[in-house]
Amino acid sequence: MREYDLVIVGASFAGLACARTAAMRGLRVAVLERKDDPGEGVRTTGILVKEAIEETDIPVGLTRMIREVRVHAPGGRSVDLSSPGYFFLATDTPALLRWMAREATRAGAQVLTGRSFRSALDTGSFVEIADHGIKARLLVGADGAGSQVARQFALGRNRAFLCGIELEFAPEPALDERFLHCFLTSSLAPGYIGWAVPGVGIMQVGLAASGGVRPDINGFVEMLRRRLGLRLEEPLARRSGLIPAGATLKRTHAGRVMLIGDAAGHVSPLTGGGIVQTLRLGRRCAQLAADWIFAGGDHPAVALGEETPRFRGKLMLRRLLDLAPPDWVWDAAIGTWAFRSLAQATYFHARRQGFDGAPPLAAQEQMPRAESERQRRSGSGS
Repeated sequence: MREYDLVIVGASFAGLACARTAAMRGLRVAVLERKDDPGEGVRTTGILVKEAIEETDIPVGLTRMIREVRVHAPGGRSVDLSSPGYFFLATDTPALLRWMAREATRAGAQVLTGRSFRSALDTGSFVEIADHGIKARLLVGADGAGSQVARQFALGRNRAFLCGIELEFAPEPALDERFLHCFLTSSLAPGYIGWAVPGVGIMQVGLAASGGVRPDINGFVEMLRRRLGLRLEEPLARRSGLIPAGATLKRTHAGRVMLIGDAAGHVSPLTGGGIVQTLRLGRRCAQLAADWIFAGGDHPAVALGEETPRFRGKLMLRRLLDLAPPDWVWDAAIGTWAFRSLAQATYFHARRQGFDGAPPLAAQEQMPRAESERQRRSGSGS
């Protein structure tokens, strides 16, 4: 068997951030990715908060800056939110993940595509993955909300989810591109929101719901046509998936196996966002693994657990949102000081990381980015 210090399952944001840092720290690293291309079947809309680019430097050509949020009530009223010096980044997510995979490879990690993880054995000294002929001192599961690593080693598993659906459309001139548009609509998406994002060469339209309810994407698209005058012709791509909404899991490691990212519940149960957390905790996992292997430090999962958010406050708010207040409540609330303060805190609180990445969904395709690049060079959207 080929021996590695670290084997990571999943070429996700968490997995690739972990792989690059671990390789730069001198660990022998392999990433097992079931897809043939890390940018295929992406499970995130790819909206980043400002803090995310403090965790990794991202090529500007893969992003589009959005400085403000517009929250829409069901009846048509809206409130605009912003914070000086703050912004969100829409991304060409498939291209971004391909870039991260290349960066991990340049650092010395091996990204092994087309390699599904099925089973492994923790012998006490190594974790052996027999069907791939490799073994690792530490196995890290970064393989998403339904982690096979978690199943194999009887670790904690996500039980609470939001169900999300998103469509990609051609850019719409009628959509005000200054804003990340969020829609309160319990009738179409109980327990969460809908969104319309002027992205990188596309427009992203989606919504999510809690309680096992399938959100009404067709009704939402029709509402956007009627209210904002958008054409929203044939979708260019469709994505759907489950978003962990139960906060960080209690049992995220056993022996020489640990979980990070969505697999560990490193996702805000309130917003469904987690990219900034996965980037940060992926890097920290690698740093702590290097300390453990080279210097006999604490087990990386134990040390990481001390730095991992528990989302207790957001979990309480999630339970309130799961009650799905009727639309008239949102209409009555949106003009009040209390609503504006709560919305401002959600999107821009503390280090302003309330909306820490859009819902992790599944993508099928991407479209050319020439128009977005033209806009960036001319100065719009930056």
